[in-house]
Amino acid sequence: MAAARGFSLSRPVTFVTGNPKKLEEVKSILGNSIPFQSLKLDLPELQGEPEDISKEKARLAAIQVNGPVLVEDTCLCFNALKGLPGPYIKWFLQKIGHEGLNNLLKAYEDKSAYALCVFSLSLEPNSEPITFLGKTMGKIVPARGPNDFGWDPIFQPDGYEQTYAEMPKEEKNKISHRSKALALVKSHFVEARYTFLRESSMSSSSLMGKG
Repeated sequence: MAAARGFSLSRPVTFVTGNPKKLEEVKSILGNSIPFQSLKLDLPELQGEPEDISKEKARLAAIQVNGPVLVEDTCLCFNALKGLPGPYIKWFLQKIGHEGLNNLLKAYEDKSAYALCVFSLSLEPNSEPITFLGKTMGKIVPARGPNDFGWDPIFQPDGYEQTYAEMPKEEKNKISHRSKALALVKSHFVEARYTFLRESSMSSSSLMGKG
């Protein structure tokens, strides 16, 4: 269900994350296009399809924040495993690491994979979240590059000889699953013409990426 054009938001959007690297990327991609602040919330780890998980997290976060929220779920999907690990990649990575993830495909010739990012926007408690999906095709390779951002060292996007981890940030942010999803978020905000009621004494610049 789409929100009415010109819907007034009582405060900047709260981007729910406790991951500083993810926040850094989102800030770099969004720039000043959407007023937002960041907040770490303890949300339950849900099971299901990526879009359903993201929507439910947005519903729960909007109730906790009592205002507009943006949540993100990221998946790494191996085609040989019919989409797994998918939304459970965080836990697979913690348990078996980059080498273990490569070993999952050891018996398969098909090393192709795709990175999927799902953002869900909930404008207020009890509103139906709006989802935005971004996908980048690639393949799984032995880890290369800095080991400071999740599974980036083992994902090599199609058309590139570098893994996400090896790519300059500016280049990655042009083609990544996250940038594609956020481009849709930005377009939605432009088309919906949301307005922000700035009743707070805080300036918009102090709200950008706070957290």
